[in-house]
Amino acid sequence: GVIKGYRAVINNQAFGLGFVAYVGVGLNEHSTKSQRAFEQALEFIDEVKECHNVTGSFEYLLRVETADIKSYKAFHADVLGSIPQVRTITSHVVMDSPKDERA
Repeated sequence: GVIKGYRAVINNQAFGLGFVAYVGVGLNEHSTKSQRAFEQALEFIDEVKECHNVTGSFEYLLRVETADIKSYKAFHADVLGSIPQVRTITSHVVMDSPKDERA
């Protein structure tokens, strides 16, 4: 069908998630096996709200939400940085969202 689903738009700050970053992730290898392993690792990481396989200078673009910059730093080093397939991590911190039509 045409409609894939409906969703509620949550106020993230009500859940203590006031920090948002888009994160570019480059992998060690450009193989299907490496991509699958990375994608499977992300399935259980609550901070990753979106994952997109993209073209360009890195393989994946993630939308990451945490409580604050300190929490993001821990996520960056201890969670994302510990995935064996990850070669590079490039963070783009969201300062404001004047237009957001994801809902």
